Formats: sequence, structure tokens, C-alpha cells
Amino acid sequence: MPQVPPHLSAAAIRFLQHLQRNNDRDWFNARKDLFTHEVQDPWLAVLEAVNQRLAEFAPDYVRPARRAAMRIYRDIRFSKDKRPYKTNIAAWWSTTTTERTNGGGFYVHVSHQDVVVAAGVYMPSPAQLLLIRRHLQQHHAELRGMLNSSKIRKLMPELDSNPLRRMPKGFLPDDPAADLLLCRQWALSAKLPLEVATSPKLVNEIAKRFRAVAPMVALLNAPLLAGRAPRKSLF
Repeated sequence: MPQVPPHLSAAAIRFLQHLQRNNDRDWFNARKDLFTHEVQDPWLAVLEAVNQRLAEFAPDYVRPARRAAMRIYRDIRFSKDKRPYKTNIAAWWSTTTTERTNGGGFYVHVSHQDVVVAAGVYMPSPAQLLLIRRHLQQHHAELRGMLNSSKIRKLMPELDSNPLRRMPKGFLPDDPAADLLLCRQWALSAKLPLEVATSPKLVNEIAKRFRAVAPMVALLNAPLLAGRAPRKSLF
């Protein structure tokens, strides 16, 4: 019989819901084994399956599941919010040359409320932002075509661009790429119903969206990767 694709269980979603209500170390530590078996291990299996799909269309973004997975622990060092745990499980895939920067990549998270799939460049550094803007002066039509694609608009309908009100320094208002140069980030996303998380369709719903926007991620990353030597393979 064909193997059922990995997905999360109702117990995993319940754990995340209870964590929302009991976000403290004593509660979590008493249930750490439950988190490992019901949430973390199944999530890593989902990420490995997503890796297999990424290898088909974005092989440079494949990362071991444990490296793609984001920590459940919040960084509270500089935050007024001292709750120690995130209330979703998440993952981020980027190229090996940009994984420690804010370059483009693919993202997914599952909470007790929904599934969010996203891709693109989010909160780039000033240096990266300048490189991308200069790149878009020559490739604006290509990116605009992707953003206006009926397939992408259906699968990833939300664009988070955090636009400026005025053109950035060094760029002219009449630049043919002006609408894209005003952006401070280029991130597409889709919010899926919670039942997707506990369905065998989970991996496919993530992968088909990643596949659709992979050319956009590659376009935005091109100026950031130019001239960088790839690191040794992680496998």
C-alpha cells in the first residue's frame, strides 16, 4: 500500500493550543516528552518530505529538517514579552550562502489556528535591499509578471511589501521599476485552514506553493548570491 504522506495529529494541535494558554517553563518541561513525540518528531518528518519536493525544483534550498526547523524557544533577551515559547512550529529554507542572512527563501508555520505558507525576501538588511533594488531596475517586468500571474495570485494571494511613501535615496520617481523599488520587502503568503495540518495533503499544499513562487525567490536572491562561492553540501 502507498505510504501516507506525513502530517500532524490532532494531539499536536491540542498541544499548541494548550501551550498558548500555559506559556511557562514548568508547564512545558513537564510535557517535554509529549512535545517531542507528538509535535517535534512528526513535524521533522513533514519537513523531510518537503525537502524531497524542494529537491525537484529548488535543490539549492534543501536543508536537513533539523536545520530548517525553527526553535520553539523565543528569544526574550531584548523583548518586553517574556513568554518563553512560540505558539507555532515553523521552518525556513534558504540557500547555504544566505542561510545566516535575510536573503530570500521559503517559510511555513503551523499554529493551533491555521497554516501559513510564505516565500520571498522579508526584512532584508540595508545592503541587501540596495542590491535587490538595483537588480529590479533591470528585472522589474519579470518580477511584476510573476506577481500578476493568475496561478501565484491564487496560491499565494497576500503580498507583504511594507512600502515606502517616497522613493528611496538614489532612485528616481519616474523609474520604470518605481512601484517595486518602493517596497522594503517582497514576501508572498497564503493562510490555509487548520484542517490542512492534520491532513495527508499537508506536504503537497506546502510544496505546490513553494514550486509556484520558486522563480520569484531565485530572482530576488540573484543579486545577493552573485559572486559568492557555494558552501560544501550539507549531505
